[in-house]
Amino acid sequence: MATAKELQELNIEDLKRRAQELRETVFQNRMKRRLALETNFSVHKKEKKELARVLTVINQKLQEARKPADG
Repeated sequence: MATAKELQELNIEDLKRRAQELRETVFQNRMKRRLALETNFSVHKKEKKELARVLTVINQKLQEARKPADG
């Protein structure tokens, strides 16, 4: 799991790729839970939190890019 500082160092394309991977993993875990194949629910929770972190960093970087330059 990446920290917020590590995520800040990545570019937007890498972050988007990581978010897509996490979305797929979260979906697969949700299906495993529905089929009672997965009993470790903490992994699902951690991946959802990491996805939220990645999406937050993406949004922060996009807002910084949209800011008009001062001066």
